[in-house]
Amino acid sequence: MSTSILPGERPDRLEEECAVFGVFAPGEDVARMTCFGLQALQHRGQESAGIAVGDGETIMVSKDLGLVTQVFDESRLAALEGYVAVGHARYSTSGAAASWEAAQPHISAIDEILIALAHNGTLVNTNSLRARLIDEGIQLRAGTDSEVAAKAIGSVTQKTHHLREGIRYAMQYMEGAYAMVLASPDTLYAFRDPNGIRPLCIGKLPEGRGWVVSSETCGLDIVGAEYVRDVEPGEIVRFNKAGV
Repeated sequence: MSTSILPGERPDRLEEECAVFGVFAPGEDVARMTCFGLQALQHRGQESAGIAVGDGETIMVSKDLGLVTQVFDESRLAALEGYVAVGHARYSTSGAAASWEAAQPHISAIDEILIALAHNGTLVNTNSLRARLIDEGIQLRAGTDSEVAAKAIGSVTQKTHHLREGIRYAMQYMEGAYAMVLASPDTLYAFRDPNGIRPLCIGKLPEGRGWVVSSETCGLDIVGAEYVRDVEPGEIVRFNKAGV
């Protein structure tokens, strides 16, 4: 069986529907760790790759079409400085196919604060959620369910001023199979649908250096993180300087 993958080519084997990866590790090179994690998870998606990093004040993102090693080189990684990161390798299941706009993480603004969302899975009620957001006057551009999820989270966060409440609200209305990691400038969130269909696990870096979230344990292994547990179905886990 051939396993070679050229740009734009689909492999002749099972694809696993996206990889998500997250790191909260002050003092570490979180962009490079995320790049390594995505390389270990490359079998889950070969269409595009992206990394977003928060430095406590804002979020920077770099993403493009292609494999992880085609998208990221030393200069691009060096430009992503911070201590919280989320990454994504995409295999499209809905929305726009091979396009930069559909590549993740998806960046969205909540007032003056940026968030970055990486999503594995498919929402089955995207159209009704999109209609609800449009009725609220929210503009949607990317045409993906990931954008809809980010905007739904942002809509409630603007009203409650608590990102955790925004995530909780969105999870009540999102239907489908999903595992998501979300970064604000200083915090990492990980959450799964109530049925726990898509995988998501938590790892701990040695000597208390930080935390890692990954679609599979191979993403933990490559950065030296020890598996702790899975994110439970319907659970939201938050990582920041106050703890877990």
